[in-house]
Amino acid sequence: MTEPATSSSQPATWRIVLAFILDFFTAFWVFGFLVATLFGGRTENGFELNGMPALLAFVLMVSYFLVFNKFLGGTIWKRILKAKR
Repeated sequence: MTEPATSSSQPATWRIVLAFILDFFTAFWVFGFLVATLFGGRTENGFELNGMPALLAFVLMVSYFLVFNKFLGGTIWKRILKAKR
């Protein structure tokens, strides 16, 4: 008897890398502007965070990756690019 071919439908590596890069920049800008708006770090060219506001933005970014990957089935760009493993 022959065994059936088991082809795993793993996403291409470039999709996973691109999804991470896009997720990182999206989270950086969204959470950066959010924290900067709340704590007064907005500038005419964007935002500037130092000290606790910068730490808060970093914690929010890490939380984004953890929560979306663990509880929501993947980050936004992983879903768009179909890069879920």
